[in-house]
Amino acid sequence: DKFKCEQNVYKCVKNSPLIKLMMGALKSSGCEIDIRRHISCEVCDISVSGGYDPVLNQVVVCQNIAKSEGMVQGVMAHEFIHMFDYCRNELDFKNIDHLACTEIRAANLTHCSFLSAVSQGDSSFFNIKATHQNCVKSKALASVLAVRRVTPSEAIDAIERVFPKCYNDLEPIGRRLRRNSTDMHKAYLEGPIYGYDVY
Repeated sequence: DKFKCEQNVYKCVKNSPLIKLMMGALKSSGCEIDIRRHISCEVCDISVSGGYDPVLNQVVVCQNIAKSEGMVQGVMAHEFIHMFDYCRNELDFKNIDHLACTEIRAANLTHCSFLSAVSQGDSSFFNIKATHQNCVKSKALASVLAVRRVTPSEAIDAIERVFPKCYNDLEPIGRRLRRNSTDMHKAYLEGPIYGYDVY
């Protein structure tokens, strides 16, 4: 599993426009990535597919859960948002508002598409307008609750407090990615416009 996971990490670093954009944005922000040091494939408990460790400044990919290249790309993109926030915005994971904000940003930029929102039960074809925001809020809530020992109402309050600001912060991707679109490639090509190094 570890070898397969490391192979998938390497393929993402070489081939994924999204991962290359994130690595360029991190480098431009003074946080260059060395994949041997900053990305670790490990066995995790069943409830998560990856994580970010701010103490070690390391992205963890769960080799027993994220078994495909697509899943590894999703985990890396999500956790790189946390790493970017930690590097660029002095994120304090002990502050529930900071945690809620980075989880909103990660869900917004790397997870929630209309199709995933429908399959998650956050939307239907009759509720398109609020679809994306509902998906982002429920994904962020699940992540906050997985990371911190707080009540659901405390987590929801934090998410609602910071939602407008954090939902509209699209750095460093610059757009919400739609599934099966060319958004990833467009974001990658636009990276230099925003001052990000391109890999």
